[in-house]
Amino acid sequence: MWAIIKKEVKTYFLSPIGYIFIGIFLIAFSISFNLELNYSYGVIDFKNIFIYIFTYLPTILVFAFLIPMLTMRSFAEERKNGTEQLLLTSPVSITKIVLAKFISALIIVLIALLFTLMFVAIISFFGTPDIPSALVTLLGFTLLCMAYISFGIFASSLTENQIIAAMISIVTFVITWVLPEFIKQGSSFSLINMFYKFTTGQIDIAYTITYLAFTVLCLVLTITVMQRRKSAK
Repeated sequence: MWAIIKKEVKTYFLSPIGYIFIGIFLIAFSISFNLELNYSYGVIDFKNIFIYIFTYLPTILVFAFLIPMLTMRSFAEERKNGTEQLLLTSPVSITKIVLAKFISALIIVLIALLFTLMFVAIISFFGTPDIPSALVTLLGFTLLCMAYISFGIFASSLTENQIIAAMISIVTFVITWVLPEFIKQGSSFSLINMFYKFTTGQIDIAYTITYLAFTVLCLVLTITVMQRRKSAK
């Protein structure tokens, strides 16, 4: 499995995808940082500014489009290029292949999040950031990313068209994001709303379990889809 992870991560950086993902995410993060500075009305909350950045629209919007871009190629590209047969007949189990693709995409996201820590260093020169709350926010954002990565991989397993796979992920994200605006009970299905609880500096056990359960469910569905494709060969 580790050989597949190494290959997948290497593929991300041999193509522009890995650099584009990290670059655009950091640009969006920088825009959010500037927005917080410009609209603080002269009173900058250095204690929580890092946390606020994650709730700004540029960061969330870019995240909505970047995760699908990262995951759309997972299985769709294999099927389109005709390499899926080699993948399905390899001695490595389907479960390990799916987990390897999930972990490799998560590694790219974690690299991007590590770069955001430089903003903590910048803030530290001017004030005292709330490090524990910042770490809890990063944990919540990581859990959110895990959930959408797993769904993106599942979407990629359903089609050989990468664009369709990306659109499935984007549309699902947008629907669950805006659903609470139209349906009161919709907040229960909004993963992004669950993330906002982590920005308060509190680790919500129920939401953590929900994120992990959703991630596992999508990975199991992906494994099931690929197992059926393998049986049909």
